Amino acid sequence: MGGLWDSPVPWTPSASRSIGLTKKPGVPSSSFGGRHGIVYASYRDALTRTSRNSYLSPLSPIDNITTRSHFSQPRFRPPYWYLPKERVMSDELLTQENKDFLNEVKQDKLIQQSALVSPLAKNEPQELVQWNPSTRRVGLIARKIGNYPLWSKDGKKFQTTLLQIVDNHVIKYIPPEEFKPMKTSKVVWKEKRKLGCLLVGSETIDPSTVTKEYCGLFNSVGMLPKKHLCRFMVSPHAALPTGTPLFATHFRVGDHVDIRAKTIDRGFQGVMKRWGFKGMPASHGVTKTHRRPGNIGAGGEKARVWPGTKMPGHMGNRWRTLRGVKILRINTKHNILWMLGVGIPGETGAMCYLFDTVLPLKKLNTPPPFPTHPPVEDLPIEYHDESVHLFDEPTITFEES
Repeated sequence: MGGLWDSPVPWTPSASRSIGLTKKPGVPSSSFGGRHGIVYASYRDALTRTSRNSYLSPLSPIDNITTRSHFSQPRFRPPYWYLPKERVMSDELLTQENKDFLNEVKQDKLIQQSALVSPLAKNEPQELVQWNPSTRRVGLIARKIGNYPLWSKDGKKFQTTLLQIVDNHVIKYIPPEEFKPMKTSKVVWKEKRKLGCLLVGSETIDPSTVTKEYCGLFNSVGMLPKKHLCRFMVSPHAALPTGTPLFATHFRVGDHVDIRAKTIDRGFQGVMKRWGFKGMPASHGVTKTHRRPGNIGAGGEKARVWPGTKMPGHMGNRWRTLRGVKILRINTKHNILWMLGVGIPGETGAMCYLFDTVLPLKKLNTPPPFPTHPPVEDLPIEYHDESVHLFDEPTITFEES
């Protein structure tokens, strides 16, 4: 435990406030950190002291230590590791025979990949690991395709959102000891990582339309390139082999899932649309301040604009997670999920990431398909929740008492 509590930590004003470090009298600022120095302090007293007379044991498990708490503005430029293609693809130097040959090779590879047998079909039942409530399964990549109404058995109408699972395959699995995510300055991990990383891809694309570096991710595992990728943190015993297809039957009707997606990008907006300000009256002496924010700060001693003040700016294009969304209907032929509500982030055609909910009251109580539902040919086309009225049943009638 010595390395956990007595590790050197760079000193910053925010870090000293968050862990409770103060400068002792008589100690020069350069040795304590100052502007350019580094402090080598002990975390034992700082981490055992928390707010409102609550204390932690020095041997309590620590997941992470937050060293920065300010709000970071999202970046709308591509990341530094994003390398677009430097050349433009041109077919001028290709003859018709070469084009036909390339298309034939692409189709052969696509047919070969689609004809692969799922690795789960080769596993025997005794080889499969049992599910427990603390297990974290893989998720799915879905496309938002629109809204649709459903009716309950008592005649109540509710709106649903349709999500289609398009061509999902497992690309590769990275064990916990080998998974090294991008380093951040916000969280410092102090414990051994327990979850592995499962890379899932969606929508197979033409290899000639992407860069050579991007194709290398899939060539190393023998898969065709995917248009969308997502990393899911899973338990080691819930890992899936490369090439495993994922379907809508990975979830069940009645289950609750968390959906992560990007909100609609609405650009630069004013305070009335961005924050819901009421605005000023249209008449009665109001001059050119109908949609303005008004006062943004006080005078006197605190003559400044406080951080976090609601002002005009960029709206949308942020990652949001909607938790506890219920599944009402599943179509196994087209891999479509009917989700309750219309509050799923993103516009029509946006990509969403689905995974088991983390809400305590809506978690899974019964074992789901684990690690995922294997491909079966004789599945029913439709699965409905017990509260949904089926369209092929008699019309709902009400009898007067």
